Amino acid sequence: MRIAMFEPEIAGNVGAVMRLCACLGARLDLIEPMGFVWDDRRVRRAAMDYIDHVEVVRHAGFEAFYGTLGEGRLVLFTTKASQSAYDYTYSPDDVLLFGKESAGVPDHVVEASDATVRLPMRSEVRSLNVATSAAIALAEALRQTGTLPR
Repeated sequence: MRIAMFEPEIAGNVGAVMRLCACLGARLDLIEPMGFVWDDRRVRRAAMDYIDHVEVVRHAGFEAFYGTLGEGRLVLFTTKASQSAYDYTYSPDDVLLFGKESAGVPDHVVEASDATVRLPMRSEVRSLNVATSAAIALAEALRQTGTLPR
């Protein structure tokens, strides 16, 4: 299982997702450009010592990232989807994609995705934090595939 972040803008969110991936055993793909300098100490502070326990792969852009998918399906998490993330059937080689904090993903990324799903939430609010969304999504995908760490 992999988590991919499309052009993340906030170092703390990337650090939190790095820690998530370290704890649950997922690879993290970062699709550039990012909205911060990669060696930003805020990333290390959020990821803490977990940074040494996660595989992070940086990609020069979406096309470079897309070429690494292989047999894996690209599952885009977006507030614009109609299908609930809890009604989707995940596979162990899926890549769970999350858009940039301010704007999500452009249309060509939506079109390249094999599925779009949403995390259900109250209608009065706009969205969850991206790191929170990644945690909910990854936990459900790992639970469904029987690959949660023990």
